[in-house]
Amino acid sequence: MNHFNPSSDNTNQGSELISNSLSDDSNWVDEGDDNQEVSLPSSNHISPVAASNIKNSKTLAMVETAFLASTGSLIWLINYYFPLGPILKIFFPVPIALVYLRWGHRAAWMGALVSGLLLTVLMGPTRSIVFLIPYGLMGIQLGYCWQRGANWGFSLVTGALIGTFGFFFRFWLFSILLGEDLWQYVITQVTELAEWVFLKLGILSQPTFELIQLLAVVLILINSLIYLFAVHLVSLLVLDKLGNPIPRPPKWVKVILDYE
Repeated sequence: MNHFNPSSDNTNQGSELISNSLSDDSNWVDEGDDNQEVSLPSSNHISPVAASNIKNSKTLAMVETAFLASTGSLIWLINYYFPLGPILKIFFPVPIALVYLRWGHRAAWMGALVSGLLLTVLMGPTRSIVFLIPYGLMGIQLGYCWQRGANWGFSLVTGALIGTFGFFFRFWLFSILLGEDLWQYVITQVTELAEWVFLKLGILSQPTFELIQLLAVVLILINSLIYLFAVHLVSLLVLDKLGNPIPRPPKWVKVILDYE
């Protein structure tokens, strides 16, 4: 005769539940490990080699910017105390332009500001401002044009406009500091030149004041164009050797220089 034993059935059911829960737990852990292993490759991370290259690139940019900024300041300082004519003056905007070619506009602006701060410490704020305007701005403008492959005509004209603006800014600043109108000295020299030209051409009338003013501005602009052309020639020879070439000159310049 069979007797019904509820305690044994409950015990069997409990053991089955415990075994199932244990097996489910082990499966859950295994599935978690599998999911974790699959998700690892999809995470974005930078390898140590790439991070080191980025860090070295930033360090090199900072070092070169500081070095070229100090070079531009040193050229200005030497030319001020030991003037060698137009030889060193041609190189005033070249270091900042080279910074632009190698590391972009942000580094070029930083280089120009560092040059100005260094000259402020060495020579005072007046001389540093005269260097920044126009030569610091001119270096950034030349670097911008050269990096984008602009032709010589565009970079010459825009650079000459900046140089002309710097000339008038310098006269305005020194006139305030000295308490005299220095522009009158320029007008006097231009008036004598105009009278000499009129005399040679057989013109008996006197040049008007408006003509004198216009002639002075034109002469300043021509002087800036000649200066920018010399800067382009020097940069063509120097920067090519440094591995940062500028746009090729016009054909007539190549013929004169026998340059290919």
